[in-house]
Amino acid sequence: MNLFDLSGRIALLTGSSRGIGYALARGLAEAGATIVLNGVSADRLAQARERLREEFGEARVHAYAFDVTDPDRVTGAVERIESEVGPIEILVNNAALQHRQPLLDVSLEDWNRVLTTDLTSAFLVGRAVARFQIARGSGKIINVCSVQSDLARPTIAPYTAAKGGLRNLTRAMTAEWASSGLQINGLAPGYIHTEMTQALVDDTEFDAWLRGRAPAGRWGTPDDLVGPAVWLASDGSRYVNGQVIFVDGGMTSVV
Repeated sequence: MNLFDLSGRIALLTGSSRGIGYALARGLAEAGATIVLNGVSADRLAQARERLREEFGEARVHAYAFDVTDPDRVTGAVERIESEVGPIEILVNNAALQHRQPLLDVSLEDWNRVLTTDLTSAFLVGRAVARFQIARGSGKIINVCSVQSDLARPTIAPYTAAKGGLRNLTRAMTAEWASSGLQINGLAPGYIHTEMTQALVDDTEFDAWLRGRAPAGRWGTPDDLVGPAVWLASDGSRYVNGQVIFVDGGMTSVV
C-alpha cells in the first residue's frame, strides 16, 4: 500500500511528548516517517525521544523543545529543523491544554492562555512551516481539532472557542495554500482516554454519560487516531483539503 507509506518523510508534531501527540508520532514513525517531537518540558521530551529511538533508531527520532506560542522561538526552531533534520513535509499541530470552569468565572488570563495555546500556536507553527512547504510546492498540515470544534459542553468555553477557531483556521489555510500544493485538514478526536481526560474517566457519572452518549459505547484511545492521521499525512489523501475528520465513536452523528 504505497499510498500510505511515509518512508523518507519528515514530520514535526507539536505537543508530542505524551498523550495523543506521542501516539501520533509513534504511528507516523511506524508508517516510515522520520519524526520530530516537540514540547516545553525538556526532560519529558528527552524521555519520549529515547523511548521512540529504542524502537525506531536514533536517526529517525528527533526532539526540539520550544514554546509554540512564542513567535520568535517558533520561527527559529522551524528553521533549525529544516537545516539540521531536513524538510518538514508533514506538520501535526497538536499542542493544547484544557481549562474547566464556568464561563462567568473564567478570567481573561485563563481565556487567553487556552486560546493562545490551542489556536494561535497552530497559526504560528503552521505559517512558519508553510513558508518552506509553499516554496517546495507540497506539504501536509494536520490540525488536531476536537468534537468541541462543532459541539459545546458547560465549563469548557475557552477550549470550545479555540477548537472551533481551529476548524475554521484549517479552512482558511486551505483557501490560501492549497493552490501551492499543500493539503491542510483537521483531525477531530472524540473523548480520548489520556492524562488530560483522566479526571473525567474517574468521574463515574461522566463516564456513564460518555458510554451512553457515544454509539461506540466506549472511550477512544490515542491509537484510534493513528490510522486517520497516517492517511491524512500520506499520498492517499492528496485531493482531500479543508476537511475535519471526526474520530469520535459516532458521537457527532447522533442526537
